[in-house]
Amino acid sequence: MKQVVPYAGSIATKSEQVGKMFDDISPSYDFLNHALSFGIDNLWRKKVVSILKKENPQSILDIATGTGDLAIALVKTGAKHITGVDISEGMLKVGREKVKSRNLSEIITLEAGNSEFLRYSDNSFDAITVSFGVRNFEHLNKGIEEIFRVLKPGGILAVLEFSQPLSFPMKQLYNFYFTKVCPLVGKIVSKDARAYTYLHESVAQFPYGEEFTNHLKQAGFKNTSWKALTLGISTIYTAKK
Repeated sequence: MKQVVPYAGSIATKSEQVGKMFDDISPSYDFLNHALSFGIDNLWRKKVVSILKKENPQSILDIATGTGDLAIALVKTGAKHITGVDISEGMLKVGREKVKSRNLSEIITLEAGNSEFLRYSDNSFDAITVSFGVRNFEHLNKGIEEIFRVLKPGGILAVLEFSQPLSFPMKQLYNFYFTKVCPLVGKIVSKDARAYTYLHESVAQFPYGEEFTNHLKQAGFKNTSWKALTLGISTIYTAKK
């Protein structure tokens, strides 16, 4: 699998580049994220929450938490504590303000960290989530192995990630929107067109569907499944340890 990075001319690692990219666009990220998806991203997160709620987790780790949208939504699972981790301090700063404004600081903690080198002990969390973040892992299998390590036996993993529609005309509309519209709007609003060009490139290289579940199985996960959402624009993956 070819590795796609935000800034091809940079000598920085992919993790470093992704962190910088999100730092740069963090002030406008929430606005662009919801606007470019027409708010559908919120419905996708609700589906993740619905899946986890059935498991009754008491502790949840939200990897690549960004500005904390999923971590905040996961409060509805009834979990006693939710930890969000991300490599971008800019995104975390926005997220902490959101958590504070909703009086959720006793439930949600947002921390800086790299998904491939989690500082948590083995078997620490009842559930782990990743929304739109696994395609940003510098080493996909290493990140999945770390998730497996810190998840408790019997715990659930839920991954929400972009995928690619395969049917006409959705495939053509999707490609036009992601290659033309998103970079243009991203450049105008966030001043960083490259961030939204990288979005499409990283999705195009991501091993979605059954191919991604094979990576989960390789790390030791069982009961893997996946479900395409909104005609294949995104997919929810679940697995158990």
